[in-house]
Amino acid sequence: MPRNSPPFWLPGRHAVRRPHLLARGRIGAALRGWFANAGFIEVETATLQVSPGNETHLHAFATTLIGPDTVPHGLYLRTSPEFACKKLLAAGETRIFDFARVFRNRERGALHHPEFTMLEWYRANESYESLMDDCAALLAAAARAAGSTQFTFRGRSIDPFAVPERLTVAEAFARYAGIDLLATVHGGQGDRAALAQGAVKAGVAIADDDTWGDIFSRILAEQVEPHLGNGRATLLYEYPLPQAALARAKDGNGKVAERFELYACGVELGNAFGELTDVAEQRGRFAAAMDEKARIHGERYPVDEDFLDALDGMPPASGIALGFDRLVMLATGAERIEQVIWTPVVEP
Repeated sequence: MPRNSPPFWLPGRHAVRRPHLLARGRIGAALRGWFANAGFIEVETATLQVSPGNETHLHAFATTLIGPDTVPHGLYLRTSPEFACKKLLAAGETRIFDFARVFRNRERGALHHPEFTMLEWYRANESYESLMDDCAALLAAAARAAGSTQFTFRGRSIDPFAVPERLTVAEAFARYAGIDLLATVHGGQGDRAALAQGAVKAGVAIADDDTWGDIFSRILAEQVEPHLGNGRATLLYEYPLPQAALARAKDGNGKVAERFELYACGVELGNAFGELTDVAEQRGRFAAAMDEKARIHGERYPVDEDFLDALDGMPPASGIALGFDRLVMLATGAERIEQVIWTPVVEP
């Protein structure tokens, strides 16, 4: 809960939050029903992991496993069920979803909570465009379950039954910032000087030590995101390769990846990939991300070698992570994420 706010368990405060919490249950049931009808199997993956993920700006909770031999082994609370779900794809599962409790340190705010629920689902041997259709269907299912005709947040709204807008990242940068983004991408790498020049012309402040990725993120946050998910949801797709994360490159294109993000009411709800299965490429991306993490944050996380072994046997697939709490917030008109979490973590 926000610092100095009354405890969530006070009857009066709970009564105010209770309609949001009951709607949360209805939305979860509706989404589970949708997945079942679409031939998905619900899985439950482990919270304790060898690696919490290898993204530069994600911060994990560390813990220690002590076995019967009393030897300590360092583990982490997962920041996502992604590695575990992909191992299940390698094992032979084809359509799976997981309502996963995940944990992220250094994150707290109206839309962020240190412990939250991430809904992830995967389709083996299906394109990432199929996930775009899934997103539209799940927005409508959530709205029906909540009894909502519109989603709202901070004065913005969408029609959850409207067909989402589909917009490439390059189109969005050109439209809202006047920047030819892909002209700053060469050989899968970003040209910092070229993007910095475009940022300055667009009125975005940059620092001397900002990387291409830093500048990209600032332009996206300041110039692009305020225009996304207004009136109807937006599917922002074809991220440039330097921002591919765990997504594969688009066939026949050396500049963009099969990645999209779902926005509604200006809020980023989901992050989807046409999944990368090239082990050497994935290992290289992990190493680069951890080098950057060490440079910025002074720490690095281990690589899950078991995951890379599984990746070698994983079929082509698409997958997405969606912030379930955020979805409930928008469907119920909540202003803070704590309103839709039954027992929020108390802020010290």
